[in-house]
Amino acid sequence: MTKSFKCEIVSAEEGIFSGQIERIIATGRMGELGILPGHAPLLTELKPGPVRVLHDGGQEENYYVSGGFLEVQPDVVTILADAATRAHDLDEAAAEEARQHALKNLNDKSAELDYTRASAELAEAVAQLRTIQQLRKKAGKG
Repeated sequence: MTKSFKCEIVSAEEGIFSGQIERIIATGRMGELGILPGHAPLLTELKPGPVRVLHDGGQEENYYVSGGFLEVQPDVVTILADAATRAHDLDEAAAEEARQHALKNLNDKSAELDYTRASAELAEAVAQLRTIQQLRKKAGKG
């Protein structure tokens, strides 16, 4: 069995990552997915949240995707994200401000509001904050 496989993480704007990895962990619609070499072909929708890329030797890189798709083929795993960024580039203050704004909009019963959009904005802000918190916990252990 092969010890690594090729991984591509791309967004609408740019390629974020391309390289050989040992494992990838992302959050699909049905829960967290762990992909190892030799995984069966798969296509699934991704929820906003963290993507962990593990290299040979244990080195880990963390990314944030706002949604998209994960595709597993025999020799390559591709994440096609709506938007993607390196987790350490996330702005915690901006994410918290977006969360507060979305909550305010959802609780304002007098305003005309697209509840679906406000809920999606809230979910994305919370996912960004969760990604930052996971990164902070990991740094505290090291």
